Amino acid sequence: MVSFNSTLKSLIDKLWNNFWSGGISNPLTAIEQITYLIFMKRIDDLDSKRVRDSEFTGEPYVSRFHGKYKVPGSSESIKKSELRWSEFKHKPAEEMLLHVQTKVFPFLKELDGGSPFTKSMANAVFIMPKPSLLVEAINIIEQIFEEIERDARIGGHAFQDIQGDVYEMLLSEIASAGKNGQFRTPRHIIKLMTELVQPKLGQRIADPACGTGGFLLGAYQYILTDLAKKSKSGKSSDTTLVDEDGFERAAISSGLNEKTKAILESSFYGFDIDTTMVRLGLMNLMMHGIDQPHIDYKDTLSKSYNEDSQFDVVLANPPFTGNIDKGDINEGFTLPTTKTELLFVERIYRMLKIGGTAAVIVPQGVLFGSGKAFVEARKILVDKSELKAVITMPSGVFKPYAGVSTAILVFTKGGETENVWFYDMVADGYTLDDKRTKIETSDLIDIFTQFKTRDPKKPNDRKAKYFFVPKAEIVNEGYDLSMSKFKEDVFEEVSYESPKVILEKLKGFEKEIGKGLEELTGMIR
Repeated sequence: MVSFNSTLKSLIDKLWNNFWSGGISNPLTAIEQITYLIFMKRIDDLDSKRVRDSEFTGEPYVSRFHGKYKVPGSSESIKKSELRWSEFKHKPAEEMLLHVQTKVFPFLKELDGGSPFTKSMANAVFIMPKPSLLVEAINIIEQIFEEIERDARIGGHAFQDIQGDVYEMLLSEIASAGKNGQFRTPRHIIKLMTELVQPKLGQRIADPACGTGGFLLGAYQYILTDLAKKSKSGKSSDTTLVDEDGFERAAISSGLNEKTKAILESSFYGFDIDTTMVRLGLMNLMMHGIDQPHIDYKDTLSKSYNEDSQFDVVLANPPFTGNIDKGDINEGFTLPTTKTELLFVERIYRMLKIGGTAAVIVPQGVLFGSGKAFVEARKILVDKSELKAVITMPSGVFKPYAGVSTAILVFTKGGETENVWFYDMVADGYTLDDKRTKIETSDLIDIFTQFKTRDPKKPNDRKAKYFFVPKAEIVNEGYDLSMSKFKEDVFEEVSYESPKVILEKLKGFEKEIGKGLEELTGMIR
């Protein structure tokens, strides 16, 4: 929706430009500070709405801003109402900055006691180089929310959904900050992977290295679409639309009933070792309508994480950062390695319940590496699971910040592999250079369409873009899962003229050259 609103896009660009010109040039730092401000605005808006609803319905509700607040580090106490966005935004610039830094932000960090967001805020710092930047940021955020209201009113979209889209657009700017494997998975690849695993309402869905929560959000939006398709209410909010990548999606988060919302609240679990990513992931899901997301600061490869056999679906693009300290590795792992790309394969397998399904992105080296740990990792996929699909992706998918060739693995824990379906993705709907410009050519819709209708009993063409390979053949090849190992090359027959004909032609060329040389010689005499 946001992509069609030029006003919102220009306001978001303006907000980013103000932070950069105001002295915050690191995109991760900028989005953190923007997130804190948006959260202050959101808390005030939601609380005011609940107060109004309480007055209308007569149901009791105690405002978050009721009573007094003791300012940390001082004996001063102030009315909590003074901590509202709608109150402090009117203060003079320098006074407002001091008020937000010393009172509003500490209050924000203590909000909701033991909630994941509050825990993630423990070490958060409010950085604002100058009062004018805070004033400008607040004014732009006010305009953004006014435009969201206008778009919701005129365009007929749900406020919640536009608000979520705005935050996603803000997050898209941190692509340039990709480091140590921390970058956002392209949203169209996430959509493809959710189509492959088809998460359902009531399932527990996890990402062991969730970053900004893109996979959890993708699963959430897939479930909303599935609910809309099954709905018979006929309401406009239940309709689905085909998005710019060709995927059918619905946006009905604001119209969910309390029972469904409660189920969804307990469905999504994310973990990350970067506190900034945890905060951004929490806010991303909250902006899309999940009030209490379960995203925690945890190293899922370490000894401290033991949530085995807990999840129905795992979606992930774990970081490929090389090696980790051997002493920190979870003692339950069987793979003899410190390589994260292999350890995450075992972690994801262990997280799944029996019958649970995962879709995970791995570097293509995992498919054919000859070391013992590489082979053992593939044995987990082939012998202990039903390895359903290996989808190779072109190296440009993760540009501009990574050029590694990757693949999507789809497997179900406890199933039995009989045939593995391979697909060679050539185009993902975007150019494969650093610009990643949208193009018409895309294999994405074909991939999930062919995956859903795949049948090993049908004719199998090893020269085609996709085909099946029996387990026995994979085992005989040392558990190699590289597509090139099994694909038959297509050779085009080229016919050439006989040597005698070619020789006669060369003699003709020689005569013409000789004649031309004689003419040139005559011209210079």
